[in-house]
Amino acid sequence: MPDAITLLKEDHRRVEDLFADFKKAKGDGRKQKLAEQICAELIVHSQIEEEIFYPACEGAVDEADIKEAYVEHDGAKVLIAEIATGGPDDDYYEAKVKVLQEQIEHHVKEEEGRLNGIFSQARRHGVDMDALGDELAARRSELMAGIEKNGLPQVKLTTMDDVKV
Repeated sequence: MPDAITLLKEDHRRVEDLFADFKKAKGDGRKQKLAEQICAELIVHSQIEEEIFYPACEGAVDEADIKEAYVEHDGAKVLIAEIATGGPDDDYYEAKVKVLQEQIEHHVKEEEGRLNGIFSQARRHGVDMDALGDELAARRSELMAGIEKNGLPQVKLTTMDDVKV
């Protein structure tokens, strides 16, 4: 199993590829399928970060960075919900996917930043990335199986009661 950072970075690259495919796609059916894949990947990714990764980083990563990550997730979740319930015939569908991509690109930079990113802070302060990788991979598989069986879940925004930083 990959360590936590490798697994999360693989998620980032997969979503970047899906956004690139969406941009090049022709036809509403193909665009909608790609948008749904993007939504599924981001729902699962944000959930495993919020349930497992961010809590494990408590005390090892700057509290303000973790809070910002939760807020960035919530901003993305609003667009994900709109994209998931909409379709290519909606006036702002492609614009929403583009803005979501821009938000995710910013969020990835915040997490993967070489010196002060969340990942480097966590590694530098001794968070056990191997154990977390196993836990993240198991939960990711479980959530993806649920999506394959039941479709996209309803997006749940984070409340401050959910965050323990």
